Amino acid sequence: MNCDLGEVMENLGAAAALGSALWALLLTMLGTATSQPLGGESVCTARPLARYSITFTGKWSQTAFPKQYPLFRPPAQWSSLLGAAHSSDYSMWRKNEYVSNGLRDFAERGEAWALMKEVEAAGEKLQSVHAVFSAPAVPSGTGQTSAELEVHPRHSLVSHGQQKGRVCLEAAVADPPGPTQVSFVVRIVPSPDWFVGIDSLNLCEGGRWKEQVALDLYPYDAGTDSGFTFSSPNFATIPQDTVTEITSSSPSHPANSFYYPRLKSLPPIAKVTLERLRQSPRAFAPPSLDLLNRGNEIVDSLSAPETPLDCEVSLWSSWGLCGGPCGKLGAKSRTRYVRVQPANNGTPCPELEEEAECSPDNCV
Repeated sequence: MNCDLGEVMENLGAAAALGSALWALLLTMLGTATSQPLGGESVCTARPLARYSITFTGKWSQTAFPKQYPLFRPPAQWSSLLGAAHSSDYSMWRKNEYVSNGLRDFAERGEAWALMKEVEAAGEKLQSVHAVFSAPAVPSGTGQTSAELEVHPRHSLVSHGQQKGRVCLEAAVADPPGPTQVSFVVRIVPSPDWFVGIDSLNLCEGGRWKEQVALDLYPYDAGTDSGFTFSSPNFATIPQDTVTEITSSSPSHPANSFYYPRLKSLPPIAKVTLERLRQSPRAFAPPSLDLLNRGNEIVDSLSAPETPLDCEVSLWSSWGLCGGPCGKLGAKSRTRYVRVQPANNGTPCPELEEEAECSPDNCV
């Protein structure tokens, strides 16, 4: 649909005033936004687009996380990495907010189809998802996987209205430019609905792209399954809860697989590194299929932190019968068993059997 020159000039005048007000409001809002974890500016003037490698490193070792560490059926491992480069009006996930149905399926069962359809729909409807990327799964708790992505310094969000005046005005007052942000998720396997990831990471600082960003990752609960342990059966959370970070003391329940009350904070369970690539897309040679599919053990795994795990024992059993000769004190006993063996210099197990004097019930 075409606009005549008079309409365009009138709309441009209105657009300039409205655009300035909207731009000032947007800058104020973005100045306090929590979706910029590194404190970057909301306006990116870097040119041209940048190409990054993203490397996910699993640090989920039995040394760092000894409690209920999954050794088989299935052993500790990571799902494939799913991510998107997007504008600030899209969110793949966010702490203290509800996850989408697609992310619920991915966090609970590793099913990615619904999540990818949601990302695709956001790209078509909102014009806010610029690209998607993925990396192969890691078949062990400690290993690496990687992918590549492109990020753009600016984006223009122009709606497609049906009315003539609205089309002209919206074309003139496109949303202010802003940097592409990066989000991704990786499922913790096995787990009820636990995952790691980053939300809306900005790789641009004013007029330049960041050369490297490295972030430690910690477990999150998607809020859709109420299991406490890695191998818990499916038990839906009703009503659904929001995304919460799992810590050494929360959930505050001894059955929680990440419950380490002696620690102020959990060690990082994974790490992500983004490095800007200097090669042109044509010159870059991707890793071979063999390198992507094999489990790459971390070279510095011996330097992983040793998390102390205290011994946990059951409650005492009931006292047994009191036995002994007539006219003398007898003895009775009770027992308990080890529920969690100590590890990494944790508190050793106490005595598992206890005796006490008593008057014989049936003397001999």
